[in-house]
Amino acid sequence: MAPIEGLGPTGIWSMQLRADDADQAGEIRDAAAELDELGFTALWIGGSPSPAQAAHVLAATRRAVVGTSILSIWQHEAADVAARYAALDTAARERFVLGLGVSHAKLAAQYARPYSAMRDYLAALDDAPTPVPADRRVLAALGPKMLHLARDRAAGAIPYLATEQHTAEARALLGDGPFLAPELPVVLDTDLPRARETARGHLRPYLGLPNYTANFARLGFTEDDFTGGGSDRLIDTLFALGDTGRIRARVEKYLAAGADHVAVQVVADGQDLAVLRRQWRELAGALPLERGAVTPRP
Repeated sequence: MAPIEGLGPTGIWSMQLRADDADQAGEIRDAAAELDELGFTALWIGGSPSPAQAAHVLAATRRAVVGTSILSIWQHEAADVAARYAALDTAARERFVLGLGVSHAKLAAQYARPYSAMRDYLAALDDAPTPVPADRRVLAALGPKMLHLARDRAAGAIPYLATEQHTAEARALLGDGPFLAPELPVVLDTDLPRARETARGHLRPYLGLPNYTANFARLGFTEDDFTGGGSDRLIDTLFALGDTGRIRARVEKYLAAGADHVAVQVVADGQDLAVLRRQWRELAGALPLERGAVTPRP
């Protein structure tokens, strides 16, 4: 499967790009339009957004690829997702990427046999009256089995809370062709202890989800790293902390490890959209946004 076209090295990941009601949609469209003008080539909508919610962002932008990151297969029926994909106009479909994931047992009552469930979900998308093509869907894959499924039945993988080591290992499992776009949480704060505490506030809920801690354990972390919101070692590995120069350096390390694209998630106290927009502007002036802005991966 060929990598998704039209993407530069860096995009933005944010739950604040998901409109849950009409009142939010206007502000989100305005923010999305600005991100598009700033040059970010992909906008990844956090949470479990539907294609209909992604349509708000697609309508507000002209160039950026818009992806769901991620749509939970337990919350959205495959037939409905395919129908909503079919309802997008041709130009919007060309910029839309369906990011899918199996979520977590604590968050989905029907959670069972996640690998088989994802495989069946992809088959249902294939069999829909208007299929969602494999080259327009990506999987939030962490472990080897799901990464192989992302390689064989999708355009590639969008791992969440992925380290540089995981990125290198995922690239080895995927091979050279498939798309790989890890999410990278960043804290724009040069006060390192304070930045770590902001990161811990963000990470703490995820440490109660075994899919993530099992992946961290595969990468060499132990139970001691999961207490108190995360050890310094875990925080410094998962997050980019500091000024825009340090964050750019971390993005480039992920690209060197095998990523095609890095989905940057700004983490700030309160996650206020106005604060996020100010920080997105800062990052736009520092991050590699265009193809050729960094040395291609080997």
